[in-house]
Amino acid sequence: MMRPAGRRTRCLVVPRGHLMSMAKWTLRIPCWDDSNVTTAIQQIPLQTIDGSAATLGDYQGDVLLVVNVASKCGLTPQYEALERLYEEFRDRGFAVLGFPANDFAGQEPGSNEEIVEFCTGTYGVQFPMFSKITVTGAGKHPLYAELTTAVPQARGDKEAFRGNLRGYGMTPTEDPEVLWNFEKFLISARGEVIDRFAPDITPDDEQITAAIERELQAG
Repeated sequence: MMRPAGRRTRCLVVPRGHLMSMAKWTLRIPCWDDSNVTTAIQQIPLQTIDGSAATLGDYQGDVLLVVNVASKCGLTPQYEALERLYEEFRDRGFAVLGFPANDFAGQEPGSNEEIVEFCTGTYGVQFPMFSKITVTGAGKHPLYAELTTAVPQARGDKEAFRGNLRGYGMTPTEDPEVLWNFEKFLISARGEVIDRFAPDITPDDEQITAAIERELQAG
């Protein structure tokens, strides 16, 4: 279930005499409510895995970890750690958002229905899942075009990961493209893409949990 976005207001009060020594009254600039102000990435049309229309704006006010997932990858067990992360932080305004993609070695071949059955049956996934999309190349989904433009390089030793892929006879992508399944993007409660983590940085790695904690505290 989606967590309702928190309501934010901002007010500026200028003390009497601060701007003009002769002022007789405190100057009050009216408050405004920015709870409905969305960033460009929050307005991109998406589709949940059951076919419902959605946007990241539905999670406005929440810290988000956006992950391209796959069911037949060596990193697929990260689903378990992603679910634990979601359960640990969701009551504080955090969500993991899963985006299945078949871009890498055909490791997400199933339909949306098959993906749901696998995720829930094997890993008990409760975090929001979205319809399968493309995350690399000229035909990448607009969400991933925005994500990779905002943060072109991921944390982690991506060159070592590329070396491993070459060892299997594969040609890896280059920055700013997503390298492989389970790359992770962190989006602040303000709707800004602020960090990116290589596929082999696990969801329970301190780099990720500390970044989430900082953003939750920043509000």
